[in-house]
Amino acid sequence: MKKNQGHLSESNLLRQLQKFLRFVKIEHTLFSLPLIFSGVFLASKEPPTIVMLVLILTAATGARTAALALNRIIDREIDRRNPRTAVRELPSGRMSLYEALVVLAVGSGLYLGSAAIISPFCLPLSPLPLLIFTVYPYMKRFTALAHFGVGLGLAMAPLGGWFAVQQSFENILPGLLLSLFTLFWVTGFDIIYSTLDELFDRTENLYSFTSRYGRTKALRISALLHIAAFGALALLFIFYIKALAAVPLLMVSGFLLYLEHKKAEDVELAFFKINAMLGFVILGMIVVGVYFP
Repeated sequence: MKKNQGHLSESNLLRQLQKFLRFVKIEHTLFSLPLIFSGVFLASKEPPTIVMLVLILTAATGARTAALALNRIIDREIDRRNPRTAVRELPSGRMSLYEALVVLAVGSGLYLGSAAIISPFCLPLSPLPLLIFTVYPYMKRFTALAHFGVGLGLAMAPLGGWFAVQQSFENILPGLLLSLFTLFWVTGFDIIYSTLDELFDRTENLYSFTSRYGRTKALRISALLHIAAFGALALLFIFYIKALAAVPLLMVSGFLLYLEHKKAEDVELAFFKINAMLGFVILGMIVVGVYFP
């Protein structure tokens, strides 16, 4: 009897863990982590210590957990009405609002606590991304510029990595260029993602470039944003990286941005797989440029 109870307890724990991982979309961390560490290595003349890297990792994990929790909590009623998102944990009832708030509190605590340990300089800046993550889900209710809210939120990632190392605003231009690349890149791929909800957004009077201007025009805007993203990346390369060994990685990043639009019909491929690859290519380009000039 006790053996069966133990199996049931383990099974329940596993289900709870799976529910949590689905809720926070832990795989989305593949977008933000390479960008954070890109900011870290761009700012570092010497490789950071293991302790610093671990603290940055825990801060990034906490921030991403809090960001996804905020998004799911704020949009839970909209998600309930959308057939594509009605199966998510909150609208389907598999997770309670109380549980979601606990996840939010734990993620925020991990993020803010890690920032405090990293330095007194980082702690006062750390609430800014949380503020952006709180505001941008509401933007879709009144402006198509909501895509830029998503982009701005993730654009804080490389700056966070930069500040963790530099501990100041001095000589920040390389970090800003990387952040600008992230803003344009993420805004562009969020527009591609919004094509999944074109009809629903129109029915619900929600704002996106796709629902307001149509899919074709929205994808053109996305393409222009990705051209701007590559431009920011090229400026970063020309003025701060300057490593011949990193040129192939710069070219690969441009090709992946192009491929994202070529495969826009397959949102799963364009949004998740290609974007995850692109983040690590950018990280590789910066590591090669900084440490193997």
